[in-house]
Parts: sequence; C-alpha cells; structure tokens
Amino acid sequence: MIITPFRTALIPAVEHLIGLGPPYVRRRTTSDYWLYAELFSSTCPVAVDHHDVFGVVIAFRSQDTPDDVYVQDVVTHPDHRRRGIARSLVDTVRQQASRWGCQRLYLTCEPDNLAARATWLSLGFTNIPADRTTDGVSVISNYKGPASTAPGTS
Repeated sequence: MIITPFRTALIPAVEHLIGLGPPYVRRRTTSDYWLYAELFSSTCPVAVDHHDVFGVVIAFRSQDTPDDVYVQDVVTHPDHRRRGIARSLVDTVRQQASRWGCQRLYLTCEPDNLAARATWLSLGFTNIPADRTTDGVSVISNYKGPASTAPGTS
C-alpha cells in the first residue's frame, strides 16, 4: 500500500470508493473531487495498491483559522477495514498539519456511527464539550449547518 496525495487521475476510483460510504459519507460531484485533487491534495491522502484505491481522507486547512485542519470524509474500502488504512491516512494529514505548524485537527461523525467514534478515540481524538448530548456523546448543534448533528472531536 502506498499513501499518495489525491490527484485528478484518481477521481473515478475515489468517487467509486466514496460511493460505498453511505449512510455516513455521501458522494459529492466530480467537480468537488477535482477541487480536492487540485487545491487540497496535501491534506487529501489516498491509499493505493497498484491501481486500486483502498482509502481516502478529504481534509482542509482553515483559511480563516490557519492553525486548524478539518477532516471532512474518511473512507476505507469495506474489504480492507481494520488494517490500519484509516490510521495511516489520518497520520498523513497530521504530519502535514504539523509541518504547517497547525495546532488542531478536527473531525466529526454522526453520534450513531459507533465504528467511526471508536476509530477516532483509538487515534487519540477526544469528544469536545458541546451544547447537548445524544446517545452519551457531546454534540454541537448545527455544526455543519441548520439541523445537522455531529460530535466535535479534536
């Protein structure tokens, strides 16, 4: 397995992989993936082996708060989970954030996504205090817009 920055040549494979992510991760448009590959490739690592894509992280450095990096999507192919791929991809984002001098790495997941919550805790993330609790998880109301719920983790 090789971890490489997201490039436009990988867009079809990444779109296919992310298409396996519902209900928690949803596919975006091809033009969105072009933007990620062209403008954010240093925080969007892809796990590949030959021409197969096994995992991807979509993350961005905040332009308004440059000390912060936000992880938007993490997807590992269902046939390749529990092999350290998500850890390797998130570590790649952490290393880039560290090179930039960033202080915080944020990610979110739905309160009922138990597998993701367990993964984030195992990677050292913590649930930050929020304005309410859902299923024992501290949740920031409207974090990603009106009517959204997601535990904030850093």
